[in-house]
Amino acid sequence: MIKSLQLKITDNRKHINTPTSVNSRYSDTQKAKIADASKKFESLLTSMMLKSMNKASGGIFGKNSYGGNTLDPIFQSEMATFISKNRSLGVADIIYKKITGENINSIRKTPKGLQFDNISNLKKNIPTVVPTNSAINRLNKYEKIIEKASANFGVDKNLIKSVILTESSARENALSKSKAKGLMQLMDSTAAKVGVDNVWDPSQNILGGTKYLGELLRKYKGDITLALASYNAGPLNVDKYGGIPPFEETQNYVTRVIGYLNHLKGE
Repeated sequence: MIKSLQLKITDNRKHINTPTSVNSRYSDTQKAKIADASKKFESLLTSMMLKSMNKASGGIFGKNSYGGNTLDPIFQSEMATFISKNRSLGVADIIYKKITGENINSIRKTPKGLQFDNISNLKKNIPTVVPTNSAINRLNKYEKIIEKASANFGVDKNLIKSVILTESSARENALSKSKAKGLMQLMDSTAAKVGVDNVWDPSQNILGGTKYLGELLRKYKGDITLALASYNAGPLNVDKYGGIPPFEETQNYVTRVIGYLNHLKGE
């Protein structure tokens, strides 16, 4: 069972005898994929029906029209898509309801996790977290490396700093129980993936960690919370749950990074 989850909130739902709620079986991401597949099937079916109907009349542009053989399939496809979106035959809804137990129009438009168009919106959702003076003093030693990493990989420098503060409190020799190492707590497998030879070297660690974070931001289309959750719990878990996983550690991690970020940006 996949639990419906928002940051710091776990919605526990139980299976019931009546048609099962979508939220108790599928994540928002999964629901969207099911709906999309259902609509595409209906569009394909509609296209086949139009083709059959037009065959008797020689096509949309007529039997002897110039370019009709090329244009007919294009127009049929566009008409099928338009009909499915605006004058649905109901096929998509039947398929979706059969799979999920709900109507296709009941899909929630707001995805799981907190969505942000830019970092300036973060303060509205997460309280500020103030780092210790000693952590800030340690962090300041890596300012030039962080600026280089930010420029190289297109990641906001304050987000990099916030991850470092959360991961290691800016201690370059930090080692976790799971063997994550250095300032951005890179696992050996991740370090190898991003081309880090010496994980204990502050420059390599920050550049490698930022490269990986940038990849996650692109994967999740700029959604900072999902990228951070993936950095902490792994992309497989984020994809599995269709949002921030129901792990207390990961939820607290996302909150703390963004809390630091709000402080560093002075908002």
